[in-house]
Amino acid sequence: MKKIYLLFFLPIFLWSQDLSELINISQKNKLIQSSQETVESVKDEYSSVKRSYLPNVSIGTSYQNTNRESQDMPANGYTSYAKVGLTIYDGNKRYNLFKSYKSYIKSSKENLSALKNEVALDVVNYYYQYLTLEAQKDAKQKEIEQLKSEGNRVKNFVDVGSATTDEYDKIESRIQSSIFDLNQIELNIITVLHTLEYVTGQEVSITAGSSIKDININSDMKAQRPDIKSLEYNIEKLKYDARQEKSGYLPKITLDNTYSYYDRNYKDNSIPEEYKDQNVFSVNLSWDIFNFNSTGKKYSARYKEYLSKRSNYEYQKKKADTELKTSLKTYEIGKVKVKAAKASLKAATSVYDSIKSKYQNGLVDNVTFLEALTEKYDALSQLKSSQYDLEINKATIIYYSGKNVGDYVE
Repeated sequence: MKKIYLLFFLPIFLWSQDLSELINISQKNKLIQSSQETVESVKDEYSSVKRSYLPNVSIGTSYQNTNRESQDMPANGYTSYAKVGLTIYDGNKRYNLFKSYKSYIKSSKENLSALKNEVALDVVNYYYQYLTLEAQKDAKQKEIEQLKSEGNRVKNFVDVGSATTDEYDKIESRIQSSIFDLNQIELNIITVLHTLEYVTGQEVSITAGSSIKDININSDMKAQRPDIKSLEYNIEKLKYDARQEKSGYLPKITLDNTYSYYDRNYKDNSIPEEYKDQNVFSVNLSWDIFNFNSTGKKYSARYKEYLSKRSNYEYQKKKADTELKTSLKTYEIGKVKVKAAKASLKAATSVYDSIKSKYQNGLVDNVTFLEALTEKYDALSQLKSSQYDLEINKATIIYYSGKNVGDYVE
Protein backbone atom coordinates (compact mmCIF):
# COMPACT_ATOMS: atom_id res chain seq x y z
CA MET A 1 0.00 0.00 0.00
CA LYS A 2 2.86 2.39 0.84
CA LYS A 3 4.41 1.76 -2.57
CA ILE A 4 1.12 2.65 -4.24
CA TYR A 5 1.01 5.95 -2.34
CA LEU A 6 4.60 6.70 -3.36
CA LEU A 7 3.82 6.02 -7.00
CA PHE A 8 0.77 8.27 -6.79
CA PHE A 9 2.81 11.22 -5.49
CA LEU A 10 5.90 10.56 -7.63
CA PRO A 11 4.96 13.02 -10.42
CA ILE A 12 4.66 15.83 -7.84
CA PHE A 13 8.13 15.08 -6.50
CA LEU A 14 9.54 14.96 -10.00
CA TRP A 15 8.07 18.23 -11.19
CA SER A 16 7.97 20.47 -8.10
CA GLN A 17 11.05 22.62 -7.61
CA ASP A 18 12.30 24.59 -4.63
CA LEU A 19 14.29 27.81 -4.97
CA SER A 20 17.68 26.08 -5.13
CA GLU A 21 16.52 23.78 -7.95
CA LEU A 22 15.00 26.69 -9.87
CA ILE A 23 18.28 28.60 -9.69
CA ASN A 24 20.25 25.55 -10.84
CA ILE A 25 17.93 25.10 -13.81
CA SER A 26 18.10 28.79 -14.70
CA GLN A 27 21.91 28.65 -14.88
CA LYS A 28 21.56 26.55 -18.04
CA ASN A 29 19.25 28.85 -19.97
CA LYS A 30 19.98 29.98 -23.53
CA LEU A 31 21.23 33.43 -22.54
CA ILE A 32 23.85 31.99 -20.19
CA GLN A 33 24.84 29.37 -22.76
CA SER A 34 25.35 32.17 -25.28
CA SER A 35 27.60 34.03 -22.83
CA GLN A 36 29.59 30.83 -22.18
CA GLU A 37 30.11 30.40 -25.91
CA THR A 38 31.37 33.99 -26.10
CA VAL A 39 34.03 33.22 -23.49
CA GLU A 40 35.15 30.11 -25.39
CA SER A 41 35.16 32.08 -28.65
CA VAL A 42 37.48 34.74 -27.20
CA LYS A 43 39.79 32.02 -25.84
CA ASP A 44 40.02 30.37 -29.25
CA GLU A 45 40.63 33.73 -30.92
CA TYR A 46 43.45 34.48 -28.47
CA SER A 47 44.99 31.07 -29.16
CA SER A 48 44.86 31.78 -32.90
CA VAL A 49 46.57 35.18 -32.46
CA LYS A 50 49.36 33.66 -30.37
CA ARG A 51 49.98 30.99 -33.00
CA SER A 52 50.18 33.62 -35.71
CA TYR A 53 53.39 34.91 -34.09
CA LEU A 54 55.08 31.51 -34.26
CA PRO A 55 57.34 30.76 -37.28
CA ASN A 56 55.11 30.32 -40.30
CA VAL A 57 55.91 27.97 -43.16
CA SER A 58 54.47 28.26 -46.65
CA ILE A 59 55.05 26.42 -49.89
CA GLY A 60 54.09 27.21 -53.44
CA THR A 61 54.74 26.52 -57.08
CA SER A 62 54.30 28.40 -60.36
CA TYR A 63 54.48 27.69 -64.08
CA GLN A 64 55.51 30.30 -66.63
CA ASN A 65 55.64 30.42 -70.41
CA THR A 66 57.16 33.19 -72.53
CA ASN A 67 57.21 33.91 -76.29
CA ARG A 68 60.70 35.43 -76.22
CA GLU A 69 63.29 33.22 -74.67
CA SER A 70 66.43 34.69 -73.16
CA GLN A 71 69.17 33.54 -70.83
CA ASP A 72 67.20 34.83 -67.84
CA MET A 73 63.80 33.84 -69.19
CA PRO A 74 63.37 30.26 -70.51
CA ALA A 75 60.60 29.30 -72.88
CA ASN A 76 58.74 27.65 -69.99
CA GLY A 77 59.42 26.22 -66.57
CA TYR A 78 58.34 25.55 -63.04
CA THR A 79 59.41 27.22 -59.85
CA SER A 80 58.68 25.70 -56.43
CA TYR A 81 59.52 27.24 -53.08
CA ALA A 82 59.34 26.76 -49.32
CA LYS A 83 59.40 29.82 -47.10
CA VAL A 84 59.83 30.27 -43.34
CA GLY A 85 59.03 33.65 -41.77
CA LEU A 86 59.28 34.97 -38.21
CA THR A 87 58.48 38.35 -36.67
CA ILE A 88 61.30 39.38 -34.33
CA TYR A 89 60.07 42.81 -33.27
CA ASP A 90 56.88 44.69 -34.07
CA GLY A 91 57.13 47.77 -31.87
CA ASN A 92 55.68 45.92 -28.82
CA LYS A 93 52.39 45.36 -30.65
CA ARG A 94 52.51 41.64 -29.85
CA TYR A 95 52.96 42.28 -26.10
CA ASN A 96 50.04 44.70 -25.95
CA LEU A 97 47.88 42.50 -28.16
CA PHE A 98 48.35 39.52 -25.85
CA LYS A 99 47.64 41.68 -22.80
CA SER A 100 44.49 42.98 -24.49
CA TYR A 101 43.18 39.46 -25.10
CA LYS A 102 43.95 38.34 -21.54
CA SER A 103 41.94 41.30 -20.22
CA TYR A 104 39.17 40.55 -22.72
CA ILE A 105 38.94 36.95 -21.50
CA LYS A 106 38.80 38.08 -17.86
CA SER A 107 36.11 40.62 -18.72
CA SER A 108 34.07 37.95 -20.54
CA LYS A 109 34.33 35.56 -17.60
CA GLU A 110 33.24 38.22 -15.12
CA ASN A 111 30.40 39.17 -17.45
CA LEU A 112 29.29 35.52 -17.47
CA SER A 113 29.41 35.41 -13.65
CA ALA A 114 27.43 38.65 -13.49
CA LEU A 115 24.78 37.26 -15.83
CA LYS A 116 24.45 34.06 -13.79
CA ASN A 117 24.07 36.04 -10.56
CA GLU A 118 21.57 38.43 -12.13
CA VAL A 119 19.46 35.51 -13.35
CA ALA A 120 19.66 33.91 -9.89
CA LEU A 121 18.42 37.14 -8.29
CA ASP A 122 15.58 37.31 -10.81
CA VAL A 123 14.57 33.76 -9.90
CA VAL A 124 14.59 34.67 -6.19
CA ASN A 125 12.31 37.62 -6.93
CA TYR A 126 9.88 35.55 -8.99
CA TYR A 127 9.91 32.71 -6.45
CA TYR A 128 8.89 34.98 -3.57
CA GLN A 129 6.48 36.91 -5.77
CA TYR A 130 4.78 33.59 -6.43
CA LEU A 131 4.67 32.68 -2.73
CA THR A 132 3.32 36.15 -1.89
CA LEU A 133 0.56 35.75 -4.45
CA GLU A 134 -0.22 32.27 -3.16
CA ALA A 135 -0.52 33.71 0.36
CA GLN A 136 -2.85 36.42 -0.96
CA LYS A 137 -4.85 33.77 -2.80
CA ASP A 138 -5.17 31.63 0.32
CA ALA A 139 -6.24 34.64 2.43
CA LYS A 140 -8.76 35.71 -0.20
CA GLN A 141 -10.22 32.19 -0.44
CA LYS A 142 -10.66 32.06 3.34
CA GLU A 143 -12.26 35.48 3.24
CA ILE A 144 -14.70 34.31 0.56
CA GLU A 145 -15.49 31.19 2.59
CA GLN A 146 -16.29 33.35 5.62
CA LEU A 147 -18.39 35.71 3.51
CA LYS A 148 -20.36 32.87 1.96
CA SER A 149 -20.93 31.30 5.33
CA GLU A 150 -22.15 34.61 6.71
CA GLY A 151 -24.22 35.17 3.57
CA ASN A 152 -26.00 31.84 4.08
CA ARG A 153 -26.66 32.73 7.71
CA VAL A 154 -28.11 36.15 6.81
CA LYS A 155 -30.17 34.64 3.99
CA ASN A 156 -31.86 32.31 6.47
CA PHE A 157 -32.81 35.34 8.58
CA VAL A 158 -34.09 37.13 5.47
CA ASP A 159 -36.25 34.11 4.62
CA VAL A 160 -37.94 34.25 8.02
CA GLY A 161 -38.18 38.06 8.01
CA SER A 162 -35.59 38.63 10.75
CA ALA A 163 -33.23 40.56 8.46
CA THR A 164 -33.58 42.87 5.48
CA THR A 165 -32.46 41.96 1.96
CA ASP A 166 -30.04 44.90 1.81
CA GLU A 167 -27.92 43.19 4.48
CA TYR A 168 -27.66 40.10 2.33
CA ASP A 169 -27.05 42.15 -0.83
CA LYS A 170 -24.10 43.91 0.83
CA ILE A 171 -22.51 40.57 1.69
CA GLU A 172 -23.19 39.20 -1.81
CA SER A 173 -21.62 42.32 -3.32
CA ARG A 174 -18.52 41.84 -1.19
CA ILE A 175 -18.35 38.16 -2.24
CA GLN A 176 -18.39 39.07 -5.94
CA SER A 177 -15.78 41.76 -5.41
CA SER A 178 -13.56 39.28 -3.58
CA ILE A 179 -14.02 36.69 -6.32
CA PHE A 180 -12.86 39.29 -8.85
CA ASP A 181 -9.80 40.02 -6.69
CA LEU A 182 -9.14 36.27 -6.48
CA ASN A 183 -9.24 35.92 -10.26
CA GLN A 184 -6.80 38.81 -10.59
CA ILE A 185 -4.43 37.15 -8.12
CA GLU A 186 -4.64 33.87 -10.05
CA LEU A 187 -3.82 35.72 -13.27
CA ASN A 188 -0.77 37.26 -11.60
CA ILE A 189 0.31 33.80 -10.44
CA ILE A 190 0.10 32.48 -14.00
CA THR A 191 2.11 35.47 -15.22
CA VAL A 192 4.87 34.83 -12.69
CA LEU A 193 4.99 31.12 -13.58
CA HIS A 194 5.24 31.91 -17.29
CA THR A 195 8.04 34.37 -16.61
CA LEU A 196 9.90 31.75 -14.59
CA GLU A 197 9.44 29.27 -17.43
CA TYR A 198 10.97 31.84 -19.76
CA VAL A 199 13.96 32.32 -17.43
CA THR A 200 14.51 28.61 -16.70
CA GLY A 201 13.65 27.35 -20.16
CA GLN A 202 11.20 24.72 -18.93
CA GLU A 203 7.84 24.28 -17.22
CA VAL A 204 8.01 24.81 -13.46
CA SER A 205 5.97 23.87 -10.41
CA ILE A 206 7.05 25.70 -7.26
CA THR A 207 7.51 24.16 -3.83
CA ALA A 208 7.45 26.49 -0.83
CA GLY A 209 9.88 26.25 2.08
CA SER A 210 13.11 27.71 0.71
CA SER A 211 14.78 30.64 2.42
CA ILE A 212 17.86 32.85 2.16
CA LYS A 213 20.55 32.36 4.77
CA ASP A 214 21.08 35.16 7.24
CA ILE A 215 24.08 37.23 6.23
CA ASN A 216 26.65 39.13 8.25
CA ILE A 217 25.59 42.70 7.49
CA ASN A 218 27.78 45.68 8.36
CA SER A 219 28.12 49.25 7.12
CA ASP A 220 31.65 48.57 5.80
CA MET A 221 30.46 46.14 3.13
CA LYS A 222 31.82 46.97 -0.32
CA ALA A 223 30.31 46.27 -3.71
CA GLN A 224 32.48 43.74 -5.56
CA ARG A 225 30.03 42.75 -8.25
CA PRO A 226 31.35 40.79 -11.24
CA ASP A 227 29.72 43.20 -13.69
CA ILE A 228 31.84 46.01 -12.21
CA LYS A 229 34.95 43.81 -12.43
CA SER A 230 34.04 43.12 -16.05
CA LEU A 231 34.03 46.86 -16.74
CA GLU A 232 37.41 47.16 -15.02
CA TYR A 233 38.96 44.48 -17.22
CA ASN A 234 37.32 46.01 -20.26
CA ILE A 235 38.97 49.41 -19.73
CA GLU A 236 42.25 47.57 -19.16
CA LYS A 237 41.75 45.96 -22.56
CA LEU A 238 41.15 49.36 -24.17
CA LYS A 239 44.36 50.67 -22.62
CA TYR A 240 46.36 47.91 -24.31
CA ASP A 241 44.45 48.45 -27.57
CA ALA A 242 45.58 52.09 -27.55
CA ARG A 243 49.19 51.03 -26.97
CA GLN A 244 48.93 48.69 -29.93
CA GLU A 245 48.18 51.64 -32.18
CA LYS A 246 51.13 53.52 -30.69
CA SER A 247 53.46 50.71 -31.80
CA GLY A 248 53.03 52.03 -35.35
CA TYR A 249 55.65 54.68 -34.51
CA LEU A 250 58.33 51.99 -34.05
CA PRO A 251 60.21 49.86 -36.60
CA LYS A 252 59.40 46.24 -37.40
CA ILE A 253 61.96 43.48 -37.87
CA THR A 254 61.27 40.14 -39.53
CA LEU A 255 63.31 37.13 -40.60
CA ASP A 256 62.69 35.19 -43.83
CA ASN A 257 64.28 32.12 -45.30
CA THR A 258 63.16 31.02 -48.77
CA TYR A 259 64.33 27.92 -50.62
CA SER A 260 63.44 27.79 -54.34
CA TYR A 261 63.78 25.01 -56.90
CA TYR A 262 63.78 25.81 -60.63
CA ASP A 263 62.95 23.51 -63.56
CA ARG A 264 63.73 25.57 -66.70
CA ASN A 265 63.11 24.38 -70.26
CA TYR A 266 65.16 26.25 -72.92
CA LYS A 267 64.42 25.74 -76.61
CA ASP A 268 67.92 27.02 -77.39
CA ASN A 269 70.21 24.29 -76.07
CA SER A 270 73.19 26.65 -76.22
CA ILE A 271 71.89 28.62 -73.22
CA PRO A 272 73.41 27.08 -70.07
CA GLU A 273 71.29 26.54 -66.96
CA GLU A 274 73.43 28.01 -64.17
CA TYR A 275 71.58 26.57 -61.14
CA LYS A 276 68.47 24.60 -60.27
CA ASP A 277 67.91 25.74 -56.68
CA GLN A 278 68.56 28.71 -54.44
CA ASN A 279 68.28 29.57 -50.73
CA VAL A 280 67.80 33.16 -49.63
CA PHE A 281 67.97 34.27 -46.00
CA SER A 282 66.98 37.84 -45.20
CA VAL A 283 66.60 40.17 -42.24
CA ASN A 284 64.01 42.81 -42.99
CA LEU A 285 63.41 46.15 -41.30
CA SER A 286 60.46 48.37 -42.10
CA TRP A 287 59.66 51.71 -40.51
CA ASP A 288 56.83 54.07 -41.34
CA ILE A 289 58.50 57.42 -40.70
CA PHE A 290 55.66 59.48 -42.16
CA ASN A 291 51.99 58.68 -42.78
CA PHE A 292 50.32 62.08 -42.30
CA ASN A 293 49.89 61.29 -38.56
CA SER A 294 47.53 58.39 -39.28
CA THR A 295 49.12 56.43 -36.42
CA GLY A 296 48.72 59.35 -34.03
CA LYS A 297 45.03 59.73 -34.87
CA LYS A 298 44.39 56.01 -34.37
CA TYR A 299 46.13 56.12 -31.00
CA SER A 300 44.23 59.26 -30.00
CA ALA A 301 40.88 57.66 -30.90
CA ARG A 302 41.65 54.51 -28.92
CA TYR A 303 42.92 56.47 -25.93
CA LYS A 304 39.84 58.68 -25.84
CA GLU A 305 37.67 55.56 -25.93
CA TYR A 306 39.68 54.25 -22.98
CA LEU A 307 39.14 57.50 -21.05
CA SER A 308 35.41 57.39 -21.82
CA LYS A 309 35.03 53.82 -20.58
CA ARG A 310 37.13 54.57 -17.50
CA SER A 311 34.80 57.44 -16.57
CA ASN A 312 31.82 55.14 -17.06
CA TYR A 313 33.50 52.50 -14.88
CA GLU A 314 34.08 54.99 -12.07
CA TYR A 315 30.45 56.11 -12.31
CA GLN A 316 29.13 52.53 -12.27
CA LYS A 317 31.39 51.63 -9.34
CA LYS A 318 30.03 54.51 -7.25
CA LYS A 319 26.51 53.60 -8.31
CA ALA A 320 27.10 50.00 -7.19
CA ASP A 321 28.31 51.20 -3.77
CA THR A 322 25.20 53.37 -3.45
CA GLU A 323 22.93 50.47 -4.46
CA LEU A 324 24.54 48.28 -1.80
CA LYS A 325 24.04 50.94 0.88
CA THR A 326 20.43 51.39 -0.21
CA SER A 327 19.79 47.64 -0.07
CA LEU A 328 21.24 47.52 3.46
CA LYS A 329 18.87 50.28 4.55
CA THR A 330 15.94 48.58 2.79
CA TYR A 331 16.72 45.37 4.68
CA GLU A 332 16.64 47.16 8.04
CA ILE A 333 13.32 48.78 7.11
CA GLY A 334 12.04 45.38 5.98
CA LYS A 335 12.68 43.89 9.43
CA VAL A 336 10.69 46.71 11.01
CA LYS A 337 7.94 46.14 8.45
CA VAL A 338 7.65 42.45 9.43
CA LYS A 339 7.32 43.38 13.11
CA ALA A 340 4.66 45.95 12.23
CA ALA A 341 2.79 43.43 10.06
CA LYS A 342 2.76 40.90 12.92
CA ALA A 343 1.36 43.52 15.27
CA SER A 344 -1.24 44.54 12.65
CA LEU A 345 -2.37 40.95 12.18
CA LYS A 346 -2.68 40.43 15.92
CA ALA A 347 -4.73 43.61 16.28
CA ALA A 348 -6.89 42.91 13.22
CA THR A 349 -7.63 39.36 14.42
CA SER A 350 -8.57 40.62 17.88
CA VAL A 351 -10.83 43.33 16.44
CA TYR A 352 -12.45 40.87 14.04
CA ASP A 353 -13.22 38.35 16.79
CA SER A 354 -14.78 41.10 18.92
CA ILE A 355 -16.85 42.62 16.09
CA LYS A 356 -17.96 39.20 14.83
CA SER A 357 -19.40 38.41 18.26
CA LYS A 358 -21.12 41.80 18.46
CA TYR A 359 -22.43 41.49 14.88
CA GLN A 360 -23.95 38.07 15.51
CA ASN A 361 -25.67 39.55 18.56
CA GLY A 362 -26.96 42.52 16.56
CA LEU A 363 -24.81 45.12 18.31
CA VAL A 364 -23.00 46.37 15.13
CA ASP A 365 -24.10 46.50 11.51
CA ASN A 366 -22.79 44.25 8.75
CA VAL A 367 -20.73 47.07 7.19
CA THR A 368 -18.55 47.16 10.30
CA PHE A 369 -18.32 43.38 10.30
CA LEU A 370 -17.30 43.19 6.61
CA GLU A 371 -14.62 45.83 7.09
CA ALA A 372 -13.18 43.94 10.05
CA LEU A 373 -13.21 40.70 8.06
CA THR A 374 -11.37 42.29 5.14
CA GLU A 375 -8.81 43.95 7.43
CA LYS A 376 -8.05 40.62 9.08
CA TYR A 377 -7.25 38.80 5.86
CA ASP A 378 -5.46 41.79 4.38
CA ALA A 379 -3.24 41.84 7.46
CA LEU A 380 -2.59 38.11 7.07
CA SER A 381 -1.49 38.44 3.44
CA GLN A 382 0.50 41.59 4.28
CA LEU A 383 2.51 39.70 6.89
CA LYS A 384 3.39 36.97 4.39
CA SER A 385 4.27 39.61 1.81
CA SER A 386 6.55 41.42 4.28
CA GLN A 387 8.31 38.20 5.23
CA TYR A 388 8.91 37.26 1.60
CA ASP A 389 10.08 40.78 0.79
CA LEU A 390 12.66 40.43 3.55
CA GLU A 391 14.02 37.29 1.87
CA ILE A 392 14.29 39.23 -1.40
CA ASN A 393 16.08 42.03 0.47
CA LYS A 394 18.67 39.57 1.76
CA ALA A 395 19.23 38.16 -1.74
CA THR A 396 19.59 41.70 -3.10
CA ILE A 397 22.32 42.51 -0.55
CA ILE A 398 24.13 39.31 -1.51
CA TYR A 399 23.91 40.29 -5.17
CA TYR A 400 25.07 43.88 -4.66
CA SER A 401 27.98 42.76 -2.49
CA GLY A 402 29.19 40.52 -5.33
CA LYS A 403 28.54 37.19 -3.65
CA ASN A 404 26.89 34.24 -5.39
CA VAL A 405 23.15 34.35 -4.62
CA GLY A 406 22.72 30.62 -5.18
CA ASP A 407 25.21 29.80 -2.41
CA TYR A 408 22.94 31.42 0.20
CA VAL A 409 19.76 29.48 -0.61
CA GLU A 410 18.65 26.83 1.87
